[in-house]
Amino acid sequence: MFESKEIAIAIKDRIQLPFHFDVHKMLSETKALALEQFEYYKVIQLRAPAHLVDTSLPFPPPANDYADGSWTDWLNTTALNKSPYLKSIIEIFQKNTNVTLVRLLRLAPNSIVKEHTDPTLGLEVEKSVIRLTIPILNNDKMVFNLNKSPVHMKPGECWYLKLTDPHEVINNGNEERINLTIDMTPNDWLRDLIKKSQ
Repeated sequence: MFESKEIAIAIKDRIQLPFHFDVHKMLSETKALALEQFEYYKVIQLRAPAHLVDTSLPFPPPANDYADGSWTDWLNTTALNKSPYLKSIIEIFQKNTNVTLVRLLRLAPNSIVKEHTDPTLGLEVEKSVIRLTIPILNNDKMVFNLNKSPVHMKPGECWYLKLTDPHEVINNGNEERINLTIDMTPNDWLRDLIKKSQ
């Protein structure tokens, strides 16, 4: 069901998908989870490897390749289960493809994520997952650069970004930046969605 075929056309490095989510509901649930202070960067896991969510489960056996997420089962965390709106967003994608890692990524005010690449997060990679990004909170001094060019993502929008290319995040604002990221296995449904959204 989740097998994917090679896509025959070139894909842009940034594509806004035809979804828009309620920013106020996402932010309200995120703030309910994000009670602790943090410095620089904080991750809140919403879906994670099964043995990390349910510690009674055994560790999965070692895998030759961890890239596509097939090395383990993935479960919703307690944080996601008490966040009904965020959970409803994930379920949109779960109906159509295999959702693996889901996180809230918090970047503190006046912080930078240095330029880097994620070698397994691109549609052009044969065995990979792709990451969709949904901004929840940002400010006018926050910049997400992809290939040295800013991606103008607004809260509530949903984006496919080719993260195998160089990217960085610069938050020069006085407010944290929060993104919801959803990793999933590429399949025909997802490839078609991205192709049609170009």
